[in-house]
Amino acid sequence: MEPRNLQTVLAQQPLLRDLEPRHLALLTGCARNVRFDRGAYLAREGQGAETFYLIRSGRVAVELHQPGSPPLTIQTVGPGEFFGWSWLVPPHRWRFDGRAVAPAGALQFAAPCLRAKCEEDHELGYQVLRRLIQMVAGRLEGARLQLLDLYALETRR
Repeated sequence: MEPRNLQTVLAQQPLLRDLEPRHLALLTGCARNVRFDRGAYLAREGQGAETFYLIRSGRVAVELHQPGSPPLTIQTVGPGEFFGWSWLVPPHRWRFDGRAVAPAGALQFAAPCLRAKCEEDHELGYQVLRRLIQMVAGRLEGARLQLLDLYALETRR
């Protein structure tokens, strides 16, 4: 995909729609289109987190590895949502697995590229962090609700 077309795609994403054109251009320089077959991993817990994703189509399960048991799905991410924040927090290692539960298309961002651009342009850094913290807050709320459901289930037994 041509960079100009990629910038247009980025501008159409709800989480990025209000970014200034210069910031969209900086993001575009770190992005590329990728596809994942059902069952493919976008990330594996413990590996280096050198990318993150904006899901365009399909679904991605955020999973927690459990030795001797199937993985525990913490949340499912869909179109218009980010997958991955580990790229931002040293030591830049994935804290969860990310697995496509349906064929998925995404914008993949190169983390070293984006970290450098955010260091150079602090306004871009603020805009990226503002959007990522919304995602993290949503994930924490989702985890809280799951724990409440689990607690309620346990007390009924």
